[in-house]
Amino acid sequence: MTEEILIFLGGFGFLLRQLYSEIWKRPFEGHLLMEQIYQIGSRSLPLIMITALSTGMVMTLQFGIGLAKFGGAPYVPKIVALSILREMGPVFTSLMIAARVGAGMASEIGSMVVTQQIDAMRALGTSPIRKIVIPRVLACLICLPLLGAVANLIGVMGSAIVGVTELQLDPQFFLLKVTHTLVVDDWASGIGKCVFFALFISVTACYFGLNVKQGTKEVGLATTRAVVVSSILVLVGDFFLTKLFFILF
Repeated sequence: MTEEILIFLGGFGFLLRQLYSEIWKRPFEGHLLMEQIYQIGSRSLPLIMITALSTGMVMTLQFGIGLAKFGGAPYVPKIVALSILREMGPVFTSLMIAARVGAGMASEIGSMVVTQQIDAMRALGTSPIRKIVIPRVLACLICLPLLGAVANLIGVMGSAIVGVTELQLDPQFFLLKVTHTLVVDDWASGIGKCVFFALFISVTACYFGLNVKQGTKEVGLATTRAVVVSSILVLVGDFFLTKLFFILF
């Protein structure tokens, strides 16, 4: 187990170094980037919206029922809004992207390795890093913070819906509490986490996809590993990023 972790960390770091060295070379593959932005961003938007809406509604209902026993229902907007912006929005969005996009990246790249398309690229003098990895990593870095921002907004909207309909809170009071509680640092903290989570997801998926050795069975294993490892990195990284952003902000 320890050996596997060390091998992964070494491969992850090596792939990051390759990305950094290749990303400055020309020509820039703009059309590949736009295709990945569509696949990662546009096609993931409905899933993220449903997840964020459900999260905001459930959190408000749970907090509302619990705090109502002690007369604390008016504090629900503040608690839920902060929880969504700083934690639930970025983390749940990243986990959904890891499950949908990370699995897709690993399986697609793994299939290309098995069918020797990667070897053909190298034989023609084309870098697989520039053609395959860089567009996916950049697209994830662009889309995940945007999806996180949308998830924050939809989550707060879902919270407001339940707060007004189930907890009988005044809409203007709810909005006032949210706007007075949230500051720019709260938004920056959540979006900043999404940037790191995007790296965790995309680089991990590309790493496991490129390291498929033999047969289609390995593609399935690589897909599973990519989702599991990237999800663990998101959850563990969230703790350290939370401490870092509390120090910075």
